Amino acid sequence: MVEGGGRHSRHAAVRRRTRAWPFLLAFVLVAVAVTGGLALHRSTEAADKDSPSDTTPSVDLAARATAVDNVLKRRAQAVLTGDEKAFLADVNPADTKLVTRQRTLFANLREFGFAKLAYQQLAQQYDDAITRKHGPSTYLVAIAMTYQIRGIDLVPVRAMLGYTFTKTASGIWMLVSDSDLDTRLPKGSHEEAWDMGAVLVKRAPRVLVVVEKGQDQLATKLVGMAGSAVKAVSKSWPGGWNGSGVVIALDDKVVRGADYTQPKNAEDALAMATFVYRTLPGEVTGAGERADSYVVINPNNRAKVDARTLAHEFTHVATAPYGPFAPRWMVEGAATYVEFLPMDGEQDLALTRYRQDVRTKYLATAKALPPDATFFDQADSSYPLSWLAVDYLFTRYGGVEVGTLYRELAALGTSQQERDRIMLEHLGLTEATLFKALKTAASA
Repeated sequence: MVEGGGRHSRHAAVRRRTRAWPFLLAFVLVAVAVTGGLALHRSTEAADKDSPSDTTPSVDLAARATAVDNVLKRRAQAVLTGDEKAFLADVNPADTKLVTRQRTLFANLREFGFAKLAYQQLAQQYDDAITRKHGPSTYLVAIAMTYQIRGIDLVPVRAMLGYTFTKTASGIWMLVSDSDLDTRLPKGSHEEAWDMGAVLVKRAPRVLVVVEKGQDQLATKLVGMAGSAVKAVSKSWPGGWNGSGVVIALDDKVVRGADYTQPKNAEDALAMATFVYRTLPGEVTGAGERADSYVVINPNNRAKVDARTLAHEFTHVATAPYGPFAPRWMVEGAATYVEFLPMDGEQDLALTRYRQDVRTKYLATAKALPPDATFFDQADSSYPLSWLAVDYLFTRYGGVEVGTLYRELAALGTSQQERDRIMLEHLGLTEATLFKALKTAASA
């Protein structure tokens, strides 16, 4: 118990600091994604009014839309049936680099095992430089990729990409670029694992792990840890969890919503849960409608990840569909609470001693629960105090009440007034009086 307590205390300081930035980045990227998504659609609307190509008789818009739709349908069907030749048939054969990238993309997509896959034109984009590069028939378009990974995604989800097509002399619409729109797409809604280099996908029940091709040993290790973490979250989260854990552990430092080129992330973060969308940012709502999350591991800190790391992130995955408005202390406190519970393959932690350590080291000098605005600036104390608050709620009110409270706060807690109203309704406490209750319990 003493050894476990010491180990746990070190993790409270060190591991919590490494966890501070993942959720922050995910939260910030949602805001970026919203702006990008809205800008993407607004620029299209403006261009539709002003672009001369829309009124040029030589461009048959209906025929172009139909032709490109057919290309997209052929490509989706080719992935589902394993027909590489059909997937590459509409790719410019003169661009050998593009063909190579597309061949890798096809192989990667086949690795994931899609139950459903479709591509849909969203909106034409305009860029004079790209038109000059590819010719007057250039058609630059944002594409929605709707997919459902077999045994993983509970519902179909969407990502975004951009394609450039041109019309050949024989009247065929051909894909000439798959990257012209990359810098204009909303962050967090593209740069998927299958868009990188060649990958290896390894599965287990409710688990999918993505690594660089050839890294079989790493994949096997992560599948084992992810399996333990999925079981832990399913068992411990109120009402259970029937979702799946997707773990992406590539050498690339920018994947989905994770950006490990940022100095603080590169140094401190172990992993982060990145949002998966039912509808894309700016498509139906500004922030997009979340369906799930995939976990992306920091390649710089890969060796430090364990089953507890993944249980923390999978708790974020389980709660992602609830909404974005829960207090940060609830979000991170709940994930840390599940992370610290008994788990297959992991040493039990001395929680009684840790609880007392948190009260002595952090609660004694704190003035309130960690506020959202400075949560990550004071991560060494924010995470332990958040765990203590959620631990108190589970002990005093039970898991069902905590789960219900979390759902309502995440969906409706848009202001301090709303948060206090919801907490009073469920607990008879506000955030301020909850903090006082923690103080009282510590002195009892």
